[in-house]
Amino acid sequence: MQQALLLSPTLKSWISCSEDSDFPIQNLPLGIYRKSGQSPRVCSIIGTTVIDLFGLYKAGVLKTPTLRLEDLEQETLNRMLAKGKATLRNLRKDLSEIFRLENESTNRSRCMPFLQELNSVTMCLPVKAPNYTDFYSSREHAYNVGVMFRDPNNALLPNWLHLPVGYHGRASSIVVSGTPVIRPKGQMQLKDGEAPVFGASRQLDFELEMAFVIGKSNQLGHPIPVKVAEDYIHGMLVFNDWSARDLQKWEYVPLGPFLGKNFASSISPWMVDLDALQTFKVEGPPHEKPLLEYLQSSGPQNYDIQLEVYLITPDGSENLLSKSNMKYLYWNMSQQLAHHTVNGCNMEVGDLCASGTISGPTPDSYGSMLELAWKGTKPLLMKDGSQRTFVMDGDTIIMKAFAKKDNYRIGFGVVRGMVVSDL
Repeated sequence: MQQALLLSPTLKSWISCSEDSDFPIQNLPLGIYRKSGQSPRVCSIIGTTVIDLFGLYKAGVLKTPTLRLEDLEQETLNRMLAKGKATLRNLRKDLSEIFRLENESTNRSRCMPFLQELNSVTMCLPVKAPNYTDFYSSREHAYNVGVMFRDPNNALLPNWLHLPVGYHGRASSIVVSGTPVIRPKGQMQLKDGEAPVFGASRQLDFELEMAFVIGKSNQLGHPIPVKVAEDYIHGMLVFNDWSARDLQKWEYVPLGPFLGKNFASSISPWMVDLDALQTFKVEGPPHEKPLLEYLQSSGPQNYDIQLEVYLITPDGSENLLSKSNMKYLYWNMSQQLAHHTVNGCNMEVGDLCASGTISGPTPDSYGSMLELAWKGTKPLLMKDGSQRTFVMDGDTIIMKAFAKKDNYRIGFGVVRGMVVSDL
């Protein structure tokens, strides 16, 4: 394992940042922003202030040795990821020096032309994923779904406790936070035994997930060992894997999800560096079955990241639906990546791997409407008096994620998407 860059929890910035901000100087995530008349550029953020890294580098304020000016004028972070962990660690270290409180007198005037308020810019898709894999790594979620569609004694399929189940998703329909989600159409079987009908999904759902971003490739035929898997993971994003449950139910046997999943997945605009999250590592749930050697990881490998889901109804009322945590995952990211590549599968820089729905042990911590409303049998009451069993047109789903210590927090911003019948 490479040595992570850990910034002091007491470090302060001369850029204003509230105590409950997702983006203190200890975070310094990367994203892509654009402004009218300007090309897309690599940026970071402190508080609500977006930092134009292209401008800083061109002005000679930022001098990370192995970076080039053209690396910072890009439509995605893929080229930056390809520079490797060492370069991006040096970049994060350099930014922490430029913006630390002690260096305000030296750097404020030089940096001000390259600082923008977040609400004045447009955030873009941070990563263009060559490939996307969706896992199914929450025991609580897998159990709940198994109970609903099978029975409590056969809730988990025989393989689930032995390997991280996953499938290859559709990378082209991954969109950045704020992009409207068009209700998908397809075949549905309304009643068992009847012929299918075609139409718009009546059971549109969200799935609360986290995704990791591949920052280093492996050669075809060369697995990534579980003990060094995090060397290949650069950062994480919040991930909403939209799901049309009625389309999915009809189509998924025998090959798994297809049209019920591939119409849209929404991601947050900020990629949080794995280094910034190291102090939030915790032990995961104990494994109930002995693991094969290639999946055996030691020490804390889960992350204590708090997750929240909100539904905003068309009248603007905000309803908290769920509070969960990434620490509940039965299979951690290192195990997911080790299993993904144990057959020799080659990962590419920018690949996204999502966790699968993250549900906790209590009903208020379930990560999908399917579970929260228990297959439509327990409608959720909204503040405006309406009820929900699935997501309706005009509803906006917002997901938030943050890790918190006593004196600071590392957050991911939000991922939001409004459901529309058409554009």
